[in-house]
Amino acid sequence: MLGLAKRVGARFLLTSTSEVYGDPLQHPQVETYWGNVNPIGVRSCYDEGKRTAETLTMDYHRGAGVEARIARIFNTYGPRMCIDDGRVVSNFVAQALRKEPLTVYGDGKQTRSFQYVSDLVEGLMRLMEGEHVGPFNLGNPGEFTMMELAQVVQETIDPNAKIEFRPNTEDDPHKRKPDITKAKDLLGWEPKVSLRNGLPRMVSDFRQRIFGDQKEDSATTTTSSSD
Repeated sequence: MLGLAKRVGARFLLTSTSEVYGDPLQHPQVETYWGNVNPIGVRSCYDEGKRTAETLTMDYHRGAGVEARIARIFNTYGPRMCIDDGRVVSNFVAQALRKEPLTVYGDGKQTRSFQYVSDLVEGLMRLMEGEHVGPFNLGNPGEFTMMELAQVVQETIDPNAKIEFRPNTEDDPHKRKPDITKAKDLLGWEPKVSLRNGLPRMVSDFRQRIFGDQKEDSATTTTSSSD
């Protein structure tokens, strides 16, 4: 893609990730922080893959004059996500709707920051339309532990939803929170939608898809049996 951008003179957007910071020793994370990444861990194919992508993007920008833009995207959620994609917000919402226990890994004290998808889209558009290469952190500085997230999901969907603890995954970052000062100053961007305002929109979409499919299946079964 960088080669294509070079040939046709296109502006190139790399959607990188907060995972480039690994399990950070600096909190919150600023773009100048180089990160704390295990290069041979179970998560390193993703972490180091994105770090390498940033390296290649900057090499093409410096060496070949490609107009590049780099966004480091923090946890994002919203309607139309894959229901079983394994991401924590998707997991909790789907589990609560299905009356299954919410799966919390480790002690639930690890933190993440969750931005609503419309905020991310606005940030990416401002980045592409602006004159700054980046990288820019695009995320919501509102920080939640996994237990706090589970409680918001309970409040939104089912106050009686159970929580099930499981062993934590290897190299799971303990803290994640973006410093978005650079995006505020240079892009005039900051997120507008809080978790408590955005989550119900996602829940509505998930509810329709989960139970809408079940209704269709039920109707099909009824029709088949009556035939």
